[in-house]
Amino acid sequence: MSLKLLFGFHAVTVRLKVAPKSIRELHVDATRRDQRMKQFLAKVDEAGLKVIESDDDKLQKMCGTHRHQGVVARVEVIQQTNSLDDLLDGLTEPALLLVLDGITDPHNLGACLRVADGAGVHAVIAPKDHAVGINATVAKVASGAAETVPYFMVTNLARTLAELKERDIWVIGTSDNAPASLYQTDLRGPTALVLGAEGEGMRQLTRKNCDALVSIPMMGSVDSLNVSVASGVCLYEARRQRLG
Repeated sequence: MSLKLLFGFHAVTVRLKVAPKSIRELHVDATRRDQRMKQFLAKVDEAGLKVIESDDDKLQKMCGTHRHQGVVARVEVIQQTNSLDDLLDGLTEPALLLVLDGITDPHNLGACLRVADGAGVHAVIAPKDHAVGINATVAKVASGAAETVPYFMVTNLARTLAELKERDIWVIGTSDNAPASLYQTDLRGPTALVLGAEGEGMRQLTRKNCDALVSIPMMGSVDSLNVSVASGVCLYEARRQRLG
């Protein structure tokens, strides 16, 4: 059975909630007994799990960072049972997808997954090459969203975008120099929003496979937003239109 590490209150609490039996080891900092830790330990007790008391040095060595908040878990890898096609076939509302092209920073991916969860995105799609997978840092930054948002890494992103278009999903890319604004674009139908890495943007082939390009209006002196912030702006505009 393949195991992975989760650390931080949010990431481990979500796993406690959705799949407590998948937690094989749960380490906590024995010196931390503040209110947040007490609330966490109460949830652990409710789940019928035992904790292993450790110290800061051991926890830091386990996860490679001091930002563990005193909570580290070894958990079974939960396999994604659905393919992207199965997920899309099962939707009962217009698809809302986030496509990330060339995002290699785990902090950016984690933040994008957190935004995607909040905005009710059905799935996040990324290429297997030129992208980061789900690791402990991603899970920590995502605050549990890495456990709840389907994340599909595809072999050929251009082909996947073409398949989405065959399903009548409108593929909309973001570009600083696009003539149309995000706020002038109808996002109520089945939509895949495509964002590229900060600075470089989407790869040329990805750009060519978009049905349309939109820009986020920039009123100040900076040229662009961080990809996770841009994801939030785009996804919540789509959600606003759908709720309106």
